[in-house]
Amino acid sequence: MEPGMKAHRLSEQPCFALYSVVNAITRAYRPLLDPLGLTYTQYIAMMSLWEDDGVDLRTLAERTHLDPPTLTPVVKRLEAKGLVSRVRAAHDERRLVLTVTEAGRQLQHEARNIPETMLCQVGLSAEEERQLRALCEQIRRTLADDAPAAAPETKVE
Repeated sequence: MEPGMKAHRLSEQPCFALYSVVNAITRAYRPLLDPLGLTYTQYIAMMSLWEDDGVDLRTLAERTHLDPPTLTPVVKRLEAKGLVSRVRAAHDERRLVLTVTEAGRQLQHEARNIPETMLCQVGLSAEEERQLRALCEQIRRTLADDAPAAAPETKVE
């Protein structure tokens, strides 16, 4: 390594910390979601639809922060499981409206304790959880901006 160059340790990278946490959380959800027959991505789609169904794919994509090409197969699998229905909008046949079925509402009842169970597993206080969500949202919004990323300054000798 050149003199004056700082080593970038993996363990010191915030992006790696976030990546590791996301993987750990996804693994922790698995035993809670497997009995329901859901993946984590299917679960977040269902959570969004349980809050407000009767939306199109683009709206669901915006709410879940997933791009439509990623979300389309997820929604198709949920429909195949009988949890949602996709119906063409009466006023615009190009739009597919997603609606939670009766089986999907039953699943909502079965999944009602999952958020609290996960919060207990994570071990954060309510205030820490609020702060974490705020920081994650701040990072997501910042990275979602169209502003080009600033390149680190380099010293030319």
